[in-house]
Amino acid sequence: MYEKRALVVGATGIVGLNVAEHLSDLGGWEIHGLSRRPPLGSSFMTSHKVDLLDREAAIAALSDLAPTHIYYCTWTLGRNEDENIRLNSGMLRTVLDAFAGKSCVEHVAVVTGTKHYLGPFEDYAKNTPVTPFREDAARLEKMNFYYALEDVVMEYAARAGFGWSVHRSHTIIGYAVGNLMNIGATLAAYASICKETGAPFVFPGHPTAWNGLNDITDARLLARQIVWASTEPNARNEAFNTANGDVFRWQRLWAEIAAYFDIPVGEYPGVYNSLDERMKDMGPIWDGLVQKHGLQPIALDRLASPWHTDLDLGRPMECVNSMNKSRKLGFDGFQDTTRSFVDVFDRLRRERVIP
Repeated sequence: MYEKRALVVGATGIVGLNVAEHLSDLGGWEIHGLSRRPPLGSSFMTSHKVDLLDREAAIAALSDLAPTHIYYCTWTLGRNEDENIRLNSGMLRTVLDAFAGKSCVEHVAVVTGTKHYLGPFEDYAKNTPVTPFREDAARLEKMNFYYALEDVVMEYAARAGFGWSVHRSHTIIGYAVGNLMNIGATLAAYASICKETGAPFVFPGHPTAWNGLNDITDARLLARQIVWASTEPNARNEAFNTANGDVFRWQRLWAEIAAYFDIPVGEYPGVYNSLDERMKDMGPIWDGLVQKHGLQPIALDRLASPWHTDLDLGRPMECVNSMNKSRKLGFDGFQDTTRSFVDVFDRLRRERVIP
């Protein structure tokens, strides 16, 4: 019997998969993965096919488990923020209610993000926050499902006595397919199509993003911080920003991405232009690339999420996060951002997702 038993909620996602892989690398963990569809090739964890929106069925499916650590790495997209709050807080309550009477849970980690500081989708980046973002910043007046998730985990922790941590990641770069917010796969698909068609590889974002400072979060570093916080007593009951630890300007990183795909950089028009608009008719071109190169038969609208990349690249302000809080408590993780993109592109090629 393992003394440490992990339940990774969202085990096929960009964060959950990396958390599960990190736990496997550490050793000494019994790992259970929860997802709507079973993961492929993840023999190191026991998979459970569960839809958290079906509360009764989900609680029944979890009844035989007794996790010591819950890593909540999932979310669902509603029609508006009110629905986002209802759906996502309800899903987290379902997971926690499944173990309410067992007294087995020692720690619950919840992944949120920088929208904590920038606001929900429908009111995104309309305020003027002071950067770098710090964890002690006051909440915005607008309702936000990230706030709801924090409130839920703190409510249950106060009642049950387990520890908690919240991880406010920035834009996440990592390997995953079918993720709603996947900048790595999105830019890889866009660059691959530009190379095939000869279309210019044009940066689609705001001039401040092109010229200003930004940071990003490697899913592997996020996984390390999540597991660290769940086992480090000094990190108990804290919220942490999570970013690679370096900063970059898209003007330079865009050229490095272009060099990886061996394509020229298109001239930046100097104004915001939507990647979602650029890619909306590229589905047939992508299907042709899949057939031509014998790639996995993944549709472009499942692989890429240009609508979310527009949010990431369209912000009219520099966007960087302070990592001082977790560093003071002993987390020393660092990740080179250019390497983050290269590693994702390499893995997408190895898995025959991109040519």
